[in-house]
Amino acid sequence: MDETSESVTARCPGPSVQDYLDQDSRPVPAALRHDRNDYIGSEDIDSARFVSREWAEREMRQVWRRVWQFACLESEIPEVGDHEVYEIGDDSLIVVRTAPDEIRAYVNVCLHRGRKLRTSGGNVGEFRCSFHGFAWNLDGTMQTPPCAWDFPHVTPEKFALPEAQVATWRGFVFINMDPYAESFESYRGTFDEYYIWPLEDRYKSLHIAKVLPCNWKVAQDAFIESFHVIATHPQMLPWLADANSQYDVMADQPNWNRMINIQGAPSPHVADSVTEEDVLETFYDSRAFYAAAQGRDLVMQEGDEMPAIPAGGTARQVLAERMRAQLAATSTQDFSQTADTELLDAINYLLFPNFNPWGGAKSNIIYRFRPNGLDPNSCTAEIIFMSAPKKPGEMPPPAKIRWVPEDMLFADIPELGVLGPVFDQDCENLPYVQQGLKAMRKPGITLANYQESRIRHFNQTLDRWMNT
Repeated sequence: MDETSESVTARCPGPSVQDYLDQDSRPVPAALRHDRNDYIGSEDIDSARFVSREWAEREMRQVWRRVWQFACLESEIPEVGDHEVYEIGDDSLIVVRTAPDEIRAYVNVCLHRGRKLRTSGGNVGEFRCSFHGFAWNLDGTMQTPPCAWDFPHVTPEKFALPEAQVATWRGFVFINMDPYAESFESYRGTFDEYYIWPLEDRYKSLHIAKVLPCNWKVAQDAFIESFHVIATHPQMLPWLADANSQYDVMADQPNWNRMINIQGAPSPHVADSVTEEDVLETFYDSRAFYAAAQGRDLVMQEGDEMPAIPAGGTARQVLAERMRAQLAATSTQDFSQTADTELLDAINYLLFPNFNPWGGAKSNIIYRFRPNGLDPNSCTAEIIFMSAPKKPGEMPPPAKIRWVPEDMLFADIPELGVLGPVFDQDCENLPYVQQGLKAMRKPGITLANYQESRIRHFNQTLDRWMNT
């Protein structure tokens, strides 16, 4: 694991994330002590990547057909014959459990006349085309075709279903359509050293998807920086240290990056006018949307009194202790020695191109943004909750994906808690960004050197794939 290093890029004056972690009441995991932001330039990012159909088509060939990408959860296909259909751009794959300890992925196309073999997930003993009845076994080998006498030129060897590579990681299934791609282990680089939470011990309790009127990169970029909080989420400023956020960007690790947002402390934009009592009160008033979204119960109940802040103490310390007390009362897991930062803070990772898991000790959120076909002006946004079971080892079945109509707000989904209205605030900007990128006369977008360094890092990795 790398030692903490100084960034050459200017940062916001005031306490850093590491300063806050120095005050943590419990030992902080070494993975969160990593602090590295390599300077990777300040050039504009061309805007064609967000609006061009030609770019979207080339991106499909150069990126999506060559990179490792999250397709489904192992828990969604627990039995032999269980499968999910994974689609990206114009490509469709069947991800299927072919044996108790084997998962494979096939191109979801009948090799006779090209019909999709499966239009949804389920459990089958074979893959049979409903057009003419051509069929394949679960291992991808072709069965005897109908009217075999009329196909003397077709042999089982020629008609095996084409496959993608498959890898599993902490309960997630990743696929890669390039037969010559590097292993997923190599692709991740040092990611595993810094993402330390056991997602394999959690279950999918919620899966929301919605088509948004913007490019998938416009959407993802909005969720890998906190610079926008000052204008988009001003209600959070008293308790979210937005401009103090830490951005970990490493030139020698092109496939992942990270940010850590301190909660329970004020933004430097308002810190001079906010007391510790104000931080505590506004945190509870907002119902701590991150905590609620992750299944945490850190909210004031009717009749409760606001906790007192001890002399010399901080709102952040009080919030962490209250969290531990509530977890002790509701969970069979022991959180007594869990660091404050793992209980309170928003820790977001990106594994290129679009796997966005949050860190945290109890439960986690996964974001995934995908192209909507080859349309550069729309995308699919997904929110997945990975929750800790109430009792260790008792895993409820994974939630099914729920599609949100275009005219429905995230705020109208009760399970999202107060994350819903916040997500709506984010999404309100996105169609106007997409429209503005088309109207802009400047050839590219201009990024902050530090606060938007994850966006630059992601786009530089994207450029490498597009140009090789």
